[in-house]
Amino acid sequence: MKKIIGNKFAFYPMPVVVVGAMVDGKPDFTLAAHLGIVSHEMALISLNQSHYINRGIKENKTLSVNVVDESWLDQAALAGSVSGRNADKSRLFDYKIGGIGAPLINDSKLSMECAVSDVYLVGSFENFVVRVIGTFADESILSEDGERPDYSKFKPVLFEMPGYTFLKTGDTLGKCKSYLNQK
Repeated sequence: MKKIIGNKFAFYPMPVVVVGAMVDGKPDFTLAAHLGIVSHEMALISLNQSHYINRGIKENKTLSVNVVDESWLDQAALAGSVSGRNADKSRLFDYKIGGIGAPLINDSKLSMECAVSDVYLVGSFENFVVRVIGTFADESILSEDGERPDYSKFKPVLFEMPGYTFLKTGDTLGKCKSYLNQK
């Protein structure tokens, strides 16, 4: 029998990312786990409107999404625990500036440079609808054909809420379209 537990979101866990953007000519970074796919061309990054980085995202219309794995989780967690208003986070990570101006974190094995298409305020969250302009993947995590990330090699950190917990990704269960044939 199922128990009603209120109106809690049950979409978690979600991948942990560090969002990067230029603010006043310097890179700023923040931890995020409110993100999603809205179409095959567009994604959504949702950040509380109080975040310092939001101003730079809206001014420059660019951001980076840097997927976190366990190898740099300590630094990523630090990016989410200090505001760019109170600390200069431009030296927190080694980075390169992408083709449209977003800072891409070198330690991230999977980064996406994105152009902002729309911004929607929902409650206290600014929701950035973005188009991925470029995806940068370390060769060590790519599939054999080199065309996509292989998640049996790349293990992004996940975030679970309401417990505010980081989780490891698990084992592969099978391929979606042929799952039933694999049993």
